[in-house]
Amino acid sequence: MKFILSLDAGSKELNVSGEEYKYLIKVRRHSVGDLITFRSRKQLDEAYLYRLERTDGRVAYFSLQSRYASPCESTRKLHIGWCLIDPKTIEKTLPMLSELGVSKITFIHCRRSQRNFRLDFERFERIMESSIMQCGRTSLIELAEAPALSTFLSTHPEAVILNFGGESWDCNESVETVVIGCEGGFDANEEKLFVHHRVRQFASGMVLRSETAAVAVASMLVL
Repeated sequence: MKFILSLDAGSKELNVSGEEYKYLIKVRRHSVGDLITFRSRKQLDEAYLYRLERTDGRVAYFSLQSRYASPCESTRKLHIGWCLIDPKTIEKTLPMLSELGVSKITFIHCRRSQRNFRLDFERFERIMESSIMQCGRTSLIELAEAPALSTFLSTHPEAVILNFGGESWDCNESVETVVIGCEGGFDANEEKLFVHHRVRQFASGMVLRSETAAVAVASMLVL
């Protein structure tokens, strides 16, 4: 754990209870005198160093020792246009994409996306908050939705399409926006939209699950 998120971070005194208390005192076994970094959800690039002063069995009491600017961000930006898949799978993949440094994800309602899927952005945000506390990143992935692939491509003409039949990735190629299909890939009408876009594929030729492709692309283009 690189830091703890708290709405009270920045105040002279800070109290921790509930699950955070159990984690810090019971799991991490912090004791009086230990220094722990907190950050505020409102200003993640500011770090606050607190000293654990005492505990009473249910609440831990901290005092502010110092504050300093400490941003931690990827030097590369990557926007993934992700054709919608099962939200449960998205939830499992989000922490990895957060750790890898993806800057934005737009979930695209494609022709082969199941229509009953509903996105819970508040839940996704909580998942990403847990991720950044672990990895040290000081921002959340920006999340958005697009009603159709045509809509997304019209507003992102620079987007690169990950699809079979394209050229192999060139690691030196400049890519800031990439589109990844859902399970089953793109249909024939959607593929007609790619005529003015770069289409790329992995050299292995293997069929990847949508979430595997997202992690692979982020690993290649961001790290």
